[in-house]
Amino acid sequence: MDPTATPRHPDRFKMGAEDLIPSSSPAFGTPARPFRMQKAHAAPTKTSILPILLPPSTLRPVAFRTFTRKHNLTISSSALQTLAVFVGKNCGSGWREEGLAERVLDEVAKNWKRAGGNVIVEEGKGASLQSILQTIEGSMSGGRVATGKVNPQDASANPLNIGLDTGRNEAGSSTIEGTKSGDADGDDSKLSLHPRNWLKVIEAFDLPRLTYNVDKKYFETIKSKPTLFPPPLHKTALFRDRYNLVYQRLLRNESFQSSLGVAGVPSLRRSSSNMATQQSYKLTPIANLLGRSGSSHLLLGLLSMAPTGDLTLVDLTGSVALDLSHARMIPEDGAWFAPGMIVLVDGIYEEEEMVKGSVLGGNSGVGGTIGGHFVGVSICGPPCERRDISLGTNSRQGSGEVSSSGGFGWVDFLGTGSERAQGARMRKIQDKALRGEPEAMEAPPRLKMVVMSEVNLDNMRALDALRKVFNTYNDLALVDRPQTFVLMGNFVQTAIINGGGRAGSIEYKEHFDSLAIVLAEFPALLQHSTFVFVPGDNDPWASAFSAGAASTIPRHPIPELFTSRIKRAFATANSELDRSQSSEPMGEVVWTSNPARLSWFGPLQDIVIFRDDVSGRLRRTAIDMHSNNDEDDDATMHEALGSAAGNAVSIAPEVIDQGNEGKAGFVSPAASGARKLVKTILDQGTLSPFPLPLRPVLWDHASAVQLYPLPTALILADSEAAPFCMTYEGCHVMNPGRFLPDGSVPTVRWIEYDVLRSRGKVKEERY
Repeated sequence: MDPTATPRHPDRFKMGAEDLIPSSSPAFGTPARPFRMQKAHAAPTKTSILPILLPPSTLRPVAFRTFTRKHNLTISSSALQTLAVFVGKNCGSGWREEGLAERVLDEVAKNWKRAGGNVIVEEGKGASLQSILQTIEGSMSGGRVATGKVNPQDASANPLNIGLDTGRNEAGSSTIEGTKSGDADGDDSKLSLHPRNWLKVIEAFDLPRLTYNVDKKYFETIKSKPTLFPPPLHKTALFRDRYNLVYQRLLRNESFQSSLGVAGVPSLRRSSSNMATQQSYKLTPIANLLGRSGSSHLLLGLLSMAPTGDLTLVDLTGSVALDLSHARMIPEDGAWFAPGMIVLVDGIYEEEEMVKGSVLGGNSGVGGTIGGHFVGVSICGPPCERRDISLGTNSRQGSGEVSSSGGFGWVDFLGTGSERAQGARMRKIQDKALRGEPEAMEAPPRLKMVVMSEVNLDNMRALDALRKVFNTYNDLALVDRPQTFVLMGNFVQTAIINGGGRAGSIEYKEHFDSLAIVLAEFPALLQHSTFVFVPGDNDPWASAFSAGAASTIPRHPIPELFTSRIKRAFATANSELDRSQSSEPMGEVVWTSNPARLSWFGPLQDIVIFRDDVSGRLRRTAIDMHSNNDEDDDATMHEALGSAAGNAVSIAPEVIDQGNEGKAGFVSPAASGARKLVKTILDQGTLSPFPLPLRPVLWDHASAVQLYPLPTALILADSEAAPFCMTYEGCHVMNPGRFLPDGSVPTVRWIEYDVLRSRGKVKEERY
């Protein structure tokens, strides 16, 4: 053998050998190291992507084709810039040739709609674009999105979090849901269809903080962190947002829209002797009154009191002194008008050199109190807008689908998903859960709710009255029992920690301990119902500082210090029932804020709960106007203005003063007062249409007291008003009144609300 020859490994050069790589340095006689060849069945290695710089203008055609044409979404320039950086980083040079960009953008659009995002794809528009991109980036391989891996979080056990964009991150944006839109029906079949699984009690402090952007004509999420001590600018924003909401709502009314270029659209018009053509109503800014003395105008502004005590009307451009001594209320005695409310005033401007009580003269200019005064001829509230019109769901196609072509259907007002994102799916689930399936249940369940207000536990008769009410429903079949019991304060007649130890914290806890004993007598109700407790002004801890006067709203729930015994009663009752073969959730007790929201099946059922003596405050602060019928020179216009303000809208009381129900055309004083109260609150679009010194509102949580869009039902618990149930503009308003009415006969009174029919009924029994 040649000593200079390189050592060989014959086995390694055989045909079909596993290792065919010789030595890397045969001249130096180094041994050949075996290199393993990749097997045919081995998994391919992950392909790396070389990032590129992709200009947004280059990506725009693909984004337009994917977002706009395919998903009916509009992408903003800032979002396009963000997507261009993301595609260039994760798809590389194959974004166009291999179609990687279109697939990624399609996945982004699906997740955006699934998360309840708005029609405009932009950060802070109902969903978080950054969160969506971070989730997709974690599931990408070789520039492609791995199928079935876009699931950022496992849904919690609560079915409200399954398939709904209920989760919200710290920035207030909805999180993405892993459920695919194409698999919605399959996922729904796995969900529990018991109605109480789809009930969600939302505190006022957990509601999305929204503000109306006048320039974009859309709602935006307030990103600043709420605080109890905000800067004074937030106080100004509170009233500005209220005015902007009413103003945009008013311009959407047909009576304030021009008919130029629009055929076949009926609108309310007024005629003028000086003009041959007809015109719709037009609003005049207060600043534009300067130099137009003696002319007639229609103003929209906030009623307020000047430091001198004079009544003024204020809008975003200025303020003017208001004279309502000859004004006519439209409709006649149909609503309350008090400082703090936004009203429509039709009248004549009279300019003077110096207005009595005004600091500025006749040529003061824009931004302050202008000279002169405005003589009101008629006054009314802004017309209310139905919920379906606000959301753009007022038209149904032949297929039965709800159309959301207009309105604010993409806005998530409750944090449970928007109407356009979740409405269709929630309607299918609601039909299955409430109508029932023949093979699943013997009879469809009835979705009922019992509401009791002013439950004074320090009154010994209240416990006996509660036993009477609970006995009434405890004897019913399971499908006929109420799903929810709402008990509202004040739970004591005197404010706690007020007045030498009377109604102190120890006595207050003993009252709830007594209630726990009563509840323990009805374990069936505790096992199959949800109890919701809403505080009043006398309940802790706000009453410790307000001494029973009007405290700030929204206010926090009753502290856990007083609720331990009642929670223990529910835990004991649930432990006695075997739920292994049932999908029904356990009975629970919820202590919530005032006001609060009850959401059933996402955005479909929105029930507002508010405990406040509103009618008494309105009677004390309302403006006293004396109508003068001799100076009614424009009666036709006044009647038209009243119709625009909702005068012709159906206000149907359900149960009020049945003693004279047989008399034709009879309207009891209680019914008249209820109509005034309901029309005033819903027309104003807020639960507190009062100045802040009269009813304090936390500036950073002012959106929690807004009633826009109108809820499906409003529980306005007013102990100073007679109980009633009535519907106004599609919103069912209920007042249970006092739980124990005054009188010699022991009587208990409450309201039973049918969610399916959206109708309540006042019930009264002796005990």
